[in-house]
Amino acid sequence: MAVQDIMPTWVGATAKQIARGVRRGDVSATQVVADHLDHIARADADLAAFRTVRGGEAITEAEKVDEQEDLANLPLAGVPVAVKENTPVAGLPTWRGSAAVRTPVAESDHEVVRRLRGAGAVILGVTRMPELGLWAVTDDETAVTRNPWDPGRTPGGSSGGAAAAVAAGLVPIAHANDGLGSIRIPAACCGLVGLKPGRGVVPWQLGAEDWFGLAEHGMLTTTVADAAVGFQVLAGRPQEKLVPPQRLRVGVSLRSPVRGIAADHPNRDAVAAAGRLLAAAGHDTVPADPVYPTALGLKGVATWLAAAAVDVRAGGLERRHLQRRSRRHVALGEWAQRRGYVRQADRDAWRERSIGFFTDHSVDLLLTPALASAPPAAQTWSGRSWRSNMSTSIRYAPYAAPWNIAGLPALVVPVGRRPDGLPVAVQLVGPPGSELLLLGVAGQFEMQAPWARHAPGYPRVGTGSPAAA
Repeated sequence: MAVQDIMPTWVGATAKQIARGVRRGDVSATQVVADHLDHIARADADLAAFRTVRGGEAITEAEKVDEQEDLANLPLAGVPVAVKENTPVAGLPTWRGSAAVRTPVAESDHEVVRRLRGAGAVILGVTRMPELGLWAVTDDETAVTRNPWDPGRTPGGSSGGAAAAVAAGLVPIAHANDGLGSIRIPAACCGLVGLKPGRGVVPWQLGAEDWFGLAEHGMLTTTVADAAVGFQVLAGRPQEKLVPPQRLRVGVSLRSPVRGIAADHPNRDAVAAAGRLLAAAGHDTVPADPVYPTALGLKGVATWLAAAAVDVRAGGLERRHLQRRSRRHVALGEWAQRRGYVRQADRDAWRERSIGFFTDHSVDLLLTPALASAPPAAQTWSGRSWRSNMSTSIRYAPYAAPWNIAGLPALVVPVGRRPDGLPVAVQLVGPPGSELLLLGVAGQFEMQAPWARHAPGYPRVGTGSPAAA
């Protein structure tokens, strides 16, 4: 499948380009949305990024944007956005990864959706995720979501549909959320920028106990500038221009949080490449390994298990209706809670140790691999065993979860390609309040070593189109 060069289109433009064009009157929000709906109709059958597309409703909302007299203060004026399907959007069911856990039509928007609309964005639909957001692969009994860079590979999870949609240009930016890596893992799989904000920066308000405070809302984007705009909208902050940071001291670590799992050569090479980019930008790098206690991994897994059990109980769901892998996950979560393996004190201790890492090593940020290996195959993982899903998710993506437990901001940014042509990325982690600093460093990476914003063949726009300009 290849989207052919036809007429000039706004498909492929960045969110900032689109918003600027709508505010200046170069294009209507209605035309932008229509362009993207056409692209979704052509391309998404091969990707299964969307659960539901709001065709007529999105056009109506775009018309309302066009009718506004003052667009000057709308940073996302007319920008098509997708929302992850576990986040309520008024008028749509909240699917949460399968029909078994779907909740009825939402009467109102989640706060982050309200903020996106308030910034002028138009919601095109909701994107797919694995059941209950539990896995680093995205599929259910109705479809397997595929990576636009290689349809034989997963786009990651749990925000897999969102990442596939952005990497293919179905939308310029997409909402996502991250409980143990669910923004950063798909960003790494699909060559995108993915920021997980620190704890308490963006309203969460999802699920019974917000995954014990581990989860955060964020955005997936193709550029750092779009990531900054999206972050500031979700955080309810005034729009600030990113400033390149002055000389920083960055700790570099290849150490895996999970014993027995190490980054492969392409991911180690990506960290080395990122170190060279940091040096070229005037920063200093030093070896600095976080000390990941063995108990952290075990208790992190226990929290992952228990979060699912809490969601199922709070939603009044029957375990027998869940997928095979999820039934086992929930049962183990109930057992972990009964045994007292899920404790706030343990999470608080790791947060304190993580914040202390930056002081103890006299570093401003930490650089690590984003993944340990290439994305797994795109297949019906929902029909496979819990053990298979669990081991696959942990083996290829062990680096993200500790920073959810710590509640620290962390960002994934592309830095090149693997030998097989798939994107490769690194992770940057910072102390509380460092979201804009992380984005500033990512912007320096982008300036020195720009990446392909979309997967090959997605999208192709007409010569002279706004997106190609």
